[in-house]
Amino acid sequence: MDTQTVSAARTETPTTTALKPNALGVMGILFFVLSGQAPLTGIAGAAPISVAMGNGAGTPAAYLLAGIVILLFSVGFVAMGRHVVDAGAFYTYIGAGLGRTVGAGSASVALAAYCAIQAAMYGLYGATVSALVADHTSLDLPWWVCALVTMAVVQGLGAAGIEMGARVLAVFVLAEFGVLLAFGLVTLFTGGGPEGLGAAESFSPSAALQGAPGVAVMFAVASMFGFEATAIYGEEARDARRTVPRATYLSVVVVTGFFAFISWMLISAHGASKAPGEAREALSAGDSSGFVFGPVADQFGGWVDGVLPVLLATSLFAGILTFHNSANRYLFSLGRDGQLPAALCRLNSRRSPWIAGCVQSAVALVLVMPFALAGQDPVLTLFSWLSGLAVLAMMLLYLLTSVSVVVYFRRRREDTRTWNTLVAPVLGSLGLAGAIWLILANFTTLIGGEAGTAAWLVLSVPLVMAVGAANERVRRRRPNPPPPPVDRAA
Repeated sequence: MDTQTVSAARTETPTTTALKPNALGVMGILFFVLSGQAPLTGIAGAAPISVAMGNGAGTPAAYLLAGIVILLFSVGFVAMGRHVVDAGAFYTYIGAGLGRTVGAGSASVALAAYCAIQAAMYGLYGATVSALVADHTSLDLPWWVCALVTMAVVQGLGAAGIEMGARVLAVFVLAEFGVLLAFGLVTLFTGGGPEGLGAAESFSPSAALQGAPGVAVMFAVASMFGFEATAIYGEEARDARRTVPRATYLSVVVVTGFFAFISWMLISAHGASKAPGEAREALSAGDSSGFVFGPVADQFGGWVDGVLPVLLATSLFAGILTFHNSANRYLFSLGRDGQLPAALCRLNSRRSPWIAGCVQSAVALVLVMPFALAGQDPVLTLFSWLSGLAVLAMMLLYLLTSVSVVVYFRRRREDTRTWNTLVAPVLGSLGLAGAIWLILANFTTLIGGEAGTAAWLVLSVPLVMAVGAANERVRRRRPNPPPPPVDRAA
């Protein structure tokens, strides 16, 4: 049975194991991707660190380099997506090329990555919303109360269906993109800051290589987290063979261009020679967002100081909802393939995986509450630790997927385009391997913690993969094992 036949069967025959077809177009998928990358969060959180501790004014060039690596990866990713359409995306792709055991292990890593990044965002979100409530009311809510209330809201939106989630995300994404893009364009057309636009100071080879470029590239690659959601929603896309590739390439180009442009305009607004020092001052004061919010407020007036924290909260909420949807579709796919209990692939009346959604929300609760009960700082521990873990796990999945693409098409010869199935994936693999090396070399910096904590978090990634692979081997040895998953690539 080929991919088109499987897809058609799911469209024509409503079953409890088929997600709602034709629910998302290119723009709907794009909003899920952009919200997962939380543009305002990425700029306010990562850019100041890259400027202060990385290659200073050359940070925009690091975003361009990261975008090139991800674009090379996307070529093979899209080629595989034309033959394998499944809500499991990564683990299905990896399993198709490297075998079901490796695929099952990678599924565990993918679930860990999505659940970890969502839990991390709950930490920063809870702290942000708690501060907003305290500023505008007489209430002094603990951060975890805000997180728990939001978990219930996210669960409700996830169960309401993918179209509802896309509409909510569109509003939030457009708002944060709009403010930052307006700032960037005004800065550009007014000639930049006190030292001009400073294009050479940000994009020349010497600027890109100054300081610690590895740190900057590491944070730039981390900012790309979530673009692979284009394939996760393939079953729910209209004409997936066209929609998913378009959404994938468009998301990579938009995100790369956006982060490179806005970081360039921020550096220009501060002045290329002054930006690194001012970024360090913001970090020392414990308010990295001030490096970003200050120039925006200078451009548009003090009222922005009241709006941007709200947009930061909605940016985080959009990311939380996106990763909830991504994780529950992984759980759904694993249940459908027999690797987890079949109950996970039950759908509600809106064809949404509500059992998987409930499980994902429970996992988020389990990850978040220990930090609350221990009285830990939600930003310095929960957000920093689990976001670093998620980035490392996702980079491993990218690398395995690139290798799988090469192996898959060398065996099947379903696509004979050398660039798409060999050259680009190999180049992407080399770039991703370099990114992983940079992340490991700077992991303590990435999580803002101690070396011991960093070591445990790093070791947890191969441990999770080994557990997933072992579970698959045990499952296949049972006297009456569940039927193997449909080979959607055959």
